[in-house]
Amino acid sequence: MTSSAPKIGLQRLRELAATYGGLLLVLLVLTGVFGLGSRHFFSPATFQAIANQTPDAVIIAVGMTLVLIAGEIDLSVGSVLALSSAVLGVCLVRYDLPLSVAVAACLLAGLTAGLLNGLVVICWKLPSFIVTLGMLEIARGSAYLVTSSQTQYIGERIEGIAAAEALGLSLPFFVALGVVALGQVALEKTVFGRHLIAVGTNEEAVRLSGIDPRPVKLVVFMLSGLLSAVAAVIHGSRLASADPNAGTGYELSAIAAVVIGGTSLMGGRGSVVSSFFGVLIISVLGSGLAQIGAQEPTKRLVTGCVIVAAVILDQIRERRQKG
Repeated sequence: MTSSAPKIGLQRLRELAATYGGLLLVLLVLTGVFGLGSRHFFSPATFQAIANQTPDAVIIAVGMTLVLIAGEIDLSVGSVLALSSAVLGVCLVRYDLPLSVAVAACLLAGLTAGLLNGLVVICWKLPSFIVTLGMLEIARGSAYLVTSSQTQYIGERIEGIAAAEALGLSLPFFVALGVVALGQVALEKTVFGRHLIAVGTNEEAVRLSGIDPRPVKLVVFMLSGLLSAVAAVIHGSRLASADPNAGTGYELSAIAAVVIGGTSLMGGRGSVVSSFFGVLIISVLGSGLAQIGAQEPTKRLVTGCVIVAAVILDQIRERRQKG
């Protein structure tokens, strides 16, 4: 027993190194390059700023990871964030409801949007690309209607969420880490996670084996909507406001982070922790380029190249595994 335990531990370390080693190496290389390019980059203040600005992106990426593993896609996450944030802001500012009630309404709005996405995809057997593209517009328009196209300035009633910190890191960052941990455990250690991977790998085989894939897909869309609403609370607490324009482009950033993390766009393979690294890579890249004086077009060009390179490397790895 005692001799086998170290072997199991060593094997697990090798598996972790194979899974996350490449992403960690990319992070270290980027940090080193930008540290050499800017004397201000390699500092605790920079790393704290990156960590404290990424929780909403991390949480949305967790939901996107689960959806992509199921072989689907959710383009509505940014707009659902805006709608959920709008509900939160209106409840607090216009109706002066307690914070707990406003947060509950915010989460319910996100969950409902995810539920509608899932039901339409499942019941009408429509491509999730089209359905969630429609929800992108529906949720964004609803956010404008709810707020009368005006930013709701919430103020100190919600600022405390983002202001709370430990070791220089904000409470939302630790919440994001908790969501990542729960997502990874659910993916690796639960029956739902195994069914999710199986559905993304071969839905027809899952159906023939006697497992109904529809509840699995419905749950992942609901989780994506709910996590978008959680991100809305964090986003609103950081800005102390609810903006109907919030979350614009978040769907593309989330997909980029998840793809960089190695989740397959074809479904059946992915890791929540890897998506977390993907968010960090994009954040470090953006912060580093800004500090060395790169203009916005240059930043977008470099980020796009990194995304394309990640997809190419992922395809090469998948072909080698099949070969």
